[in-house]
Order: sequence, then structure tokens, then C-alpha cells
Amino acid sequence: AMAQAALSAAGLHFDELNKLRVLDPEAAQQTAQLREECGAFLDKIAEFQKIVGSLIKVVDQLAKAAESEKMKAIGARNLLKSIAKQREAQEQQLQALIAEKKMQLERYQIEYETLCKIEADQNEFIDQFIFQK
Repeated sequence: AMAQAALSAAGLHFDELNKLRVLDPEAAQQTAQLREECGAFLDKIAEFQKIVGSLIKVVDQLAKAAESEKMKAIGARNLLKSIAKQREAQEQQLQALIAEKKMQLERYQIEYETLCKIEADQNEFIDQFIFQK
């Protein structure tokens, strides 16, 4: 025990296998434990980096998909706007055509009425001509 105390004072220690060590067994055990914990911590950090990396990939893919859908939506909206404008132009053309046809109908009605009057006058003239004979 006295020899062990003298060795300890000189900074030398015996381990569990009775080998002579410079570090005292408790400090050596704590150092080994710290080394293991650091290793485990590094493994966890590496795992975390992998997870974050795959998360970033997924978020990038989602962003690209969202951008693509946004472009499709903008395209569809523009298409609808142009279709609406085409319809509006068609409607205006048809309204103009209807107005034109209404005016034509009025002219034909006036012409018809005039012709009916002429026919009546001519029939009356013919009747008078026949009765005169």
C-alpha cells in the first residue's frame, strides 16, 4: 500500500490488469467514456445531416412541383381570358349581324306592304276595267 502511495505521488498507477499506467484509472475510464460519447455524438450528427439533406431534397422537389403547378395555373388562366375575349368578340359580331338582319326585315316588311298596296290597286283597276266592258 505504501509502495502504491509512493507510485501515485509520482503519477504512476496500476490498472485492473496490474499494468503500470501514467493516468489514474478513474481519469482513464472517464476519458474512454468521453471518447465513446463523442463517437456516439458524431454518429448522431452525421445521421442528423443525412436527415436534413434528404429533407432539403424533398422541400426542393416540392418547390419545383409547386412552381410547375403555378405555371400551369397561369397558363390556364390566360387561356380562359383569351377564350372569354374571343367569345365577347363573337357575341359583338352576332349582335351586329342581328341588328343588320332586323333592319333588312323592316325593309322587306315595308316593301311587302307596298307591293300588297300595289297589288290591291291593280286588282281594283282590273275589276273596274272588266266592269266597264
